[in-house]
Amino acid sequence: MPSMNTESSLQTLHSRLQPERSGVSVVIVVWNAKKYVLECLESLREYCRDVCDEVIIVDNASTDGTPELVSEMFPEFKLIRNSENLGFAKANNIGMAQSSGDYVCLVNSDVKFTGDCFTPMLRFLAENPEVGMVGPKMLAPDGEEVRRSTMRFPTVWNQFCRAFGLDIAFKNSRLFGGLLMSDFDHKTTTPVEVLNGWFVIVRRTALDRVGLLDPQFFMYGEDIDWCYRFHQAGEKVVFVADAEAIHYCGASSSNAPLRFYLEISCANWQYWKKHHGRLSQMAFLASSGAYHLVRLLGSAVSYPFLPSRRSENLANVRRSLVCLQWVSQPHRNPLDMGIDFGSQSSSAAVSP
Repeated sequence: MPSMNTESSLQTLHSRLQPERSGVSVVIVVWNAKKYVLECLESLREYCRDVCDEVIIVDNASTDGTPELVSEMFPEFKLIRNSENLGFAKANNIGMAQSSGDYVCLVNSDVKFTGDCFTPMLRFLAENPEVGMVGPKMLAPDGEEVRRSTMRFPTVWNQFCRAFGLDIAFKNSRLFGGLLMSDFDHKTTTPVEVLNGWFVIVRRTALDRVGLLDPQFFMYGEDIDWCYRFHQAGEKVVFVADAEAIHYCGASSSNAPLRFYLEISCANWQYWKKHHGRLSQMAFLASSGAYHLVRLLGSAVSYPFLPSRRSENLANVRRSLVCLQWVSQPHRNPLDMGIDFGSQSSSAAVSP
């Protein structure tokens, strides 16, 4: 009997010395970006294998061999193969429904881990029970440049500032920094309105309270909507400055950039229809029209004077014209507008 008591005491002491840790589920949606998926999963395995209890890969009907690669090289990860491209939100929902962790992490397939960025965020969640969602700092591929990881909720004012470039002209001003938070230096852990959906961790209890991503958002906009619903439910959303990872940005969307740019406009319109009244919706469309018109004129004027950038300016002119066409009829689906998006026009499932 004494030996049993001693063993029990040692086990109790050992458990007290260990950091408290609950199950962590990682969900990664993939679509036709095999090179980036391989880099993402290899780096996840290298740096975070001791933190993640389960990794769920949801393939949106890739045709480039991505699911075969995952199955062969990462047998320890759970692979779900959709028979069609269900979009980013719905595919993530499928993965989250299959997850079991107390914390659920959504990671884009073009993220590269350079260290264990999970532990600082999990520690912050453990110490701050009022926080329902956290996200890390986004780094450029060089691992040095800090990219935008946060946003503010869209408003008529910050849409206006964005349309006329005031957020660029006065980037250190909170008044004009607006939607993209150009006034935020990403050096401080702080509550924010929106975390970009490239990499977030949510608490299971908060997820149960708020609900899954809105599948009406096929791609883009689902992160803004989700953060809005977290705030509405009283769950804080926090940017964690001492956690970081590389994001290549738009690996799948590069297959059809014009289509994806238009999809961003459609997703923004969907958000405004869901959360704002008719007058605000009209103001959004007006600011969107102004945004694309200003950029159309800028690219057209630059075209004859900058020979080295003529291809880029021509592409920008076409993009602005297409988006202006959409603004005039925002209820139409981009695929129904008779626009040639190129050979790779299938929708991807990776946010930019």
